[in-house]
Amino acid sequence: MRDRPDAVMLFAAGFGTRMRPLTDDRPKPLISVAGRALIDHALDIVEDYGASRVVVNAHYMADMLAAHLSGRDVALSHETPSILDTGGGLRRAQPLLGPGPVLTMNSDAVWRGENPLRLASQAWDGAQMDALLLCLPAARATGHDGPGDFTLGANGRLMRGGDLVFTGVQVIRPEILSDIPAAAFSLNVVWDRLAHAGRLFGATYTGDWCDVGHPGGIALAERMIGGADV
Repeated sequence: MRDRPDAVMLFAAGFGTRMRPLTDDRPKPLISVAGRALIDHALDIVEDYGASRVVVNAHYMADMLAAHLSGRDVALSHETPSILDTGGGLRRAQPLLGPGPVLTMNSDAVWRGENPLRLASQAWDGAQMDALLLCLPAARATGHDGPGDFTLGANGRLMRGGDLVFTGVQVIRPEILSDIPAAAFSLNVVWDRLAHAGRLFGATYTGDWCDVGHPGGIALAERMIGGADV
């Protein structure tokens, strides 16, 4: 039986160091692309997916992000006094997300095409997976510099190395993070464990995706979605 993920976590706590100087006075999720904040582009996708619970984590300039999200049906997971990285942040947010597998999404990318959360959810098979990462070939990863992250095997399992870039969308079981002793840790630690155990899977995104983690990504994203900042 496929246990459909019904909760979404948006990662929005980072310092946005690659986006400086634009992040000197605001958190990266509030950087404007085509006239709208990055976090709003992401929330459009979340709302179209129809999740029952949405959580956004916050640390850097958290009050500004909270004010922007005020009045929306979004729970905030405040990371204080220290930022917890992706793994620690997801574990901190688990009580807000509820039981079962969850979808996670980075807030510094723009998409065009099929809803990536829906695609990942449809590919999820809880009987054999503990995490499913949505990827695409490096040649189609707009705004991404460097090589890929993974190779997708014929059986759907992911292996380290190769030309597939992780898009920032995944399905994962948060309970598998419980035995990691560090408070702050990257999900890369978890993915390595799962790959070794044969429980890390992948799916390929067929639409367009742009990394907006650096200033140059803004114009690339606006060109991709056919909009301009006005």
